[in-house]
Order: sequence, then C-alpha cells, then structure tokens
Amino acid sequence: MSLPEAAAMQRPLEPLSLLAAYNQWMNVRLYDAAATLPHEELIADRGAFFKSILGTLNHLAVADTIWLKRFALHPTAPTVLAQLQDTPLPAALDAMPYADLHALRQRRQWLDDIIVAWVEALKPGDLDSVLEYRNTRGTAFRRPLGSLAMHFFNHQTHHRGQITTLLSQAGVDVGVTDLVALIPEVG
Repeated sequence: MSLPEAAAMQRPLEPLSLLAAYNQWMNVRLYDAAATLPHEELIADRGAFFKSILGTLNHLAVADTIWLKRFALHPTAPTVLAQLQDTPLPAALDAMPYADLHALRQRRQWLDDIIVAWVEALKPGDLDSVLEYRNTRGTAFRRPLGSLAMHFFNHQTHHRGQITTLLSQAGVDVGVTDLVALIPEVG
C-alpha cells in the first residue's frame, strides 16, 4: 500500500470535511457579494431556473434543509441534526421562505454550521450504510449515504456556480471560487 493510500484510509472523512468547509467559505463569499446589490437587483428575474439571485439562494437553503432532514432520519445520524426537528419541511424546491437577504443569510449560516458539525460527527462506517428516504413527490429510494453526501455537496456547488454567474451579470465579482483555494500546501 502506498503512503497516500494509507493516509486516505486513516482520514476517510477528510474529503467531506473539505467540502463542508468549502461550502461554508463560498456561502460567506456569495452573501457578501450579494449584499452589495440593492434588493431590486436581488429579486430581478434573470432568466435562471430559480429566476433571481435571491430565488437561487433560497433554493439552496430549501434543498439543504430537505437533505439534512433526510439525513437526520438515518439510524446513525449524529445528534447535531436533531436541531432540524422543529424546522418545517419546505413544500417545494422553488419555495421562497426568505424574502430578504439578511434573514436568508442568517438561516444559511445556521445551516452551514450544522453541515460542518454533521460531517465532523460522522463515523467512517456511516457512509457505507443505506439511507431510505422519499423525494418531494413521495417516491421511495434506498441509496448509500456516502454517495448522497457527495450529491448534497455537488448540488450546492452547481447552484453556487449559477449564482456567481448571476452576480457577474449584475456587475459583482465574487473573486476566487475554486476549491483548491482551501486545499493546504504540503510541505
């Protein structure tokens, strides 16, 4: 076994920890950038799937809430996900529970703190287990938790890419968005 393979075996959750940190870092950057725009620019229909910058930011909070509530149902779910118990399940993926950026930002920070704590509380074997859940239409699924966690982070990256484009079209430069910015240099 090579040294990198041995190191990977000792830190099986490190990639998810990196993605959780990246998620939190990028959301701070996006919300800082969005805060430079007037409300009218945030709600302007820009032809995106979720119409506006605020609509797409809301979609991310809605989708993250749905997935975290699903993860909380898993038998090995860390207790940190219990914080979501009183959070209502969003009715639709295009729901707009937050009409202003400030309230949405507070919710986003709360969700990101939960995401980081959830990943840090996972045990290596948890990712190999199966999660049973229903989608928003009620269809039942059984999928590996580790693969669903990867989907969870990939979904966020996908929509943040859309938001950076919408911000750029509004004249706002988010700056560096690459994950490599958080990967430490090896001595």
